[in-house]
Amino acid sequence: MDADLFTAAAEDRQAREPGRSPLAVRMRPRTLDEVAGQKKLLRQGSPLRRLVADVGGPAATSSVILWGPPGTGKTTLAYVISAATDRRFVELSAITAGVKEVRAVIESARREMGMTGRETVLFLDEIHRFSKAQQDSLLPAVENRWVTLIAATTENPYFSVISPLLSRSLLLTLESLTDDDIRELLHRAVADERGLAGALTLHQDAEEHLVRIAGGDARKALTALEAAAGTALELGEGEISVEITEQAVDKAAVRYDRDGDQHYDVASALIKSIRGSDVDAALHYLARMIEAGEDPRFIARRLMISASEDIGLADPNALPIAVAAAQAVAMIGFPEAALTLSHATIALALAPKSNSATTAIGAALADVRKGLAGPVPPHLRDGHYAGAKKLGHAQGYVYPHDLPEGIAAQQYAPDAIHGRHYYEPTRHGAEARYADVVEWVRGKLQGD
Repeated sequence: MDADLFTAAAEDRQAREPGRSPLAVRMRPRTLDEVAGQKKLLRQGSPLRRLVADVGGPAATSSVILWGPPGTGKTTLAYVISAATDRRFVELSAITAGVKEVRAVIESARREMGMTGRETVLFLDEIHRFSKAQQDSLLPAVENRWVTLIAATTENPYFSVISPLLSRSLLLTLESLTDDDIRELLHRAVADERGLAGALTLHQDAEEHLVRIAGGDARKALTALEAAAGTALELGEGEISVEITEQAVDKAAVRYDRDGDQHYDVASALIKSIRGSDVDAALHYLARMIEAGEDPRFIARRLMISASEDIGLADPNALPIAVAAAQAVAMIGFPEAALTLSHATIALALAPKSNSATTAIGAALADVRKGLAGPVPPHLRDGHYAGAKKLGHAQGYVYPHDLPEGIAAQQYAPDAIHGRHYYEPTRHGAEARYADVVEWVRGKLQGD
C-alpha cells in the first residue's frame, strides 16, 4: 500500500471519527517558526516574512502563488498567512470547484467586507487545473482586493497560470524538504501532544526508512509514520521498528506526477543522461518512469527523438532500434515492455553521439526564416508539363547517373544560399565515413 492509499485511509477514519484528524493535519505548523524546511523563504526580511508581519499593511493584502512539489507546505503556508490576521479563510480545490463556486466566494467576501470590514483569504489549491477562462474569473477580485488569493500549484506557474494573474501575485517557490527537515518533522510528531505524544519511540533504522520513502514530502512522511504507529499499537509494541514500518508501508511510492512538472523533468533527465552516455543514470530515470506508471509509448517516442537528435549518423542503427522498440511496446505493453525500453535505452546511451543532423536542420531553418530562399534554379525546375520548355525549365540539367562518379558539377541551391554548408559531420563512430564523403562530394559539385 502506498502513501496515497494511507492518506485515503486516514481521511476515511477522520470521516468516521471527526475528533481525530490525520497526523499530517494535526501536526500542521501554526506559525512560520514551526515550518520545516524552506530556509530561503523563511529567512528574516524575506517577502514571506513581510507578508505575515505586515498586519494591515500593503504586503498583507498581496495575493500569493505557492509553487512546489507535493508535501512541501503549500497548504500550511496558506493557513499561516491567513492566521496572521483575523481574516476569514475560505478553501477551494480547483479539482472540484468551478467559476460558480469562485464567484460565490467573491460575492460573499464583498458582503463581508462591506458589513464588517473583515477581509477574506481565498485559498485555491491546484490552480493549474483551472482553465484560462476560469482563472480569468479571479482577476477582478484580485485586482480590486476583494479577496486575498493564495493559490497553490505543483506545476510551473509560468505555463499553468495566466500572465495577468501571475503579474498581480507574489510568486513563492517551495523546494522539496531535505532529509534533515524530514527527521525534524518525525521527531516532533513522535513527541508532540498533537502527534504521538511520546506513546511510542521510533527506532533509528525505522526513521531512516521513513526519511527515504518520504522523498522530501512531509505529508508522505507523517502519513507513513501514522500507519507504522498504528501497526505498532495493534501489535502491542512500544517502539516503531523498521520491520513494523516495512509491514505498514509495503512500497515507497515514486513521487512522480504524470500530468505535472515531474513528468517533464524526469523525461528530460532520461534524455540528457542518454546524451551524456551515462547508461546507469538513464536506466534509473527509465525505472522511475516505469514504476510511476508512465505510458510506455511516451517513453518510446522520447527515445526515437533522442536517436536522431543526439546520435544521428554516428550510429545509423540507433533510429531503427528506437523505432522497433516503439512498435514493440505498442504491441506488448507493460510489464514486458520494460525489457524493450531497457534494451533501447542501453543501446542509445552507449552509442557514439552526434548532433550534426540537429544542427544542420536548425541552421537551414534559420536561413529560411530569415528569407534566404530565392527561386529554384531554372535547370532544377519541373520540365514535364506543357510550356515548361518555353520557360527554360529543366534546360541544362545534368543527370548524375550518366556520369562515371555519379556527381554532376552543377548548382543545386538557390543563389541566396549557394555555397553555404549546413551539415558539419563529426568524426564520431560511423559518421567518420560521412565526413570524408561530404568533403569529396562538395569538391566535385564545385568542379574540383
